[in-house]
Amino acid sequence: MSKPTGPKKDLPKIFATRSGITVKEAYQSADLPPELSHLPGEYPFTRGVQKDMYRGRLWTMRQYAGFGSAEESNRRYHYLLSQGVMGLSVAFDLPTQLGFDPDHVRSKGEVGKVGVSVATLEDMRMLFKGIDLAKVSTSMTINATASTLLAFYACVAEENGAQVSDLRGTVQNDVLKEYVARGNYIYPAEGALRLTTDMFEWCSKEMPKWNPISISGYHIREAGSNAVQELAFTFANAIAYVDSAVKRGLAVDQFAGQLSFFFNVHSDFFEEIAKFRAARKIWAKLMRDRFGAKDPRSWMLRFHSQTAGSTLTAQQPMNNVVRVALQALSSVLGGTQSLHTNSLDEALALPTEDSARLALRTQQVIAYETNVAQTVDPLAGSYFIENLTNELEARCWKYLEEIDRLGGTVKCIENGWVQGEILNSAYSDQKGIDEGRIKVVGVNCFQETAKGPAIELMKIPPELEIGGRERVKAWRAKRNQVETDHALRALSDGAKGTANLMGLVRDAARAGATLGEISDTFRKVFGQYQEYSGF
Repeated sequence: MSKPTGPKKDLPKIFATRSGITVKEAYQSADLPPELSHLPGEYPFTRGVQKDMYRGRLWTMRQYAGFGSAEESNRRYHYLLSQGVMGLSVAFDLPTQLGFDPDHVRSKGEVGKVGVSVATLEDMRMLFKGIDLAKVSTSMTINATASTLLAFYACVAEENGAQVSDLRGTVQNDVLKEYVARGNYIYPAEGALRLTTDMFEWCSKEMPKWNPISISGYHIREAGSNAVQELAFTFANAIAYVDSAVKRGLAVDQFAGQLSFFFNVHSDFFEEIAKFRAARKIWAKLMRDRFGAKDPRSWMLRFHSQTAGSTLTAQQPMNNVVRVALQALSSVLGGTQSLHTNSLDEALALPTEDSARLALRTQQVIAYETNVAQTVDPLAGSYFIENLTNELEARCWKYLEEIDRLGGTVKCIENGWVQGEILNSAYSDQKGIDEGRIKVVGVNCFQETAKGPAIELMKIPPELEIGGRERVKAWRAKRNQVETDHALRALSDGAKGTANLMGLVRDAARAGATLGEISDTFRKVFGQYQEYSGF
């Protein structure tokens, strides 16, 4: 049996958070910010957006899932619902995210690999077969093609007798973060923001319970940012979206209550708790003071969180269970309203059914066994937590001021400034791991030379791609091509003009247009984004 190796010795002791905030040996009352009088449910909502928080209702427990075909994913959704999941969270494959049908040459080898393949209205029907969309909340991690997937979803709900106005859920629809953190973009910023704003306007009228965007710091953090940058760049993107909607003529209070956010839960336990508290405070001030929102609901930060995929390790993967549990606990103590817990095997493959169940059970143990949900904001008043909350907020405001000075987030993305900040942070973090200053158990300390027990991994059979190609070809063969062509021409004309495009996208979906055909229509009008390469 091999002996585990311990951490490197004689390294300088640096006491700071992962964002570089100095941590003192002890804190006292003098470290508290001056204003601590407000209660949960009161502006600026540092302590929570609801007066009773989890005493009234637990956070929504979601499990991000989707792989292979719509049939395979549908079976996983039914299984997760039977195990106590409160809301569905859909992962789409790369071709779907990038607007390519399964039979496109660029889809080869990627169909169904990192999510489910959805190219037609029929695929969406199968994905949610036997699930009452009027009763379940659905989150879809989709950005560049969000308008098409939401149109498919609305059509399927209507076919099954649901009122579109009653549907609850979220489409991520955050295109700006794709340019700096994730890379799954299609159109240049102008066309992408047009589609996003169209969805704001359309949902405010047609789907008032639906969140037309989930402004995502998650992927910014996964790309290497620290906690301060995650907040700052997320809120800078949010400012751009709100500005775009206001320029369209929408009143802030008409759509602000439907905006939602998506944050990462990293490993620095107390910093993550403070991050969520600071985030609520920053958003409340932005909406009230910068945008003049009058409705208190517009000031409230609503967010989903997910444990950090980038912290999962292929080495000693069972350690990931502990990482996820602690990250989930910090999210709950920070007041999340929705949570996904990663599975232990995700550094190696898509999660198996067993590992997904264990990840869900992690949330359920926190919710029902620990009693941490019995009181609201249980760490309020902690000298350390309150000081850290204040420090994160102050540093975030400095970033936002700098972004404003440089011309706003779109300009900062176009000239590569945001990408540079994230890359510098990622480099610093990785250097700390390589040098042993940042400990990762099983990677740079407590390593094991002998291989541990093998764990079962999910594998996507290549036959699923063949089936996807055949299904989309069969779909095109049976539709009324004249109606499809007419709907796509109308969509093209609308994109060249100023019409809200959501209704036209839905018309195209009803007429049998595929996701790839709708995306190609927009490509011809908006063009394709070229990544900044000036470093």
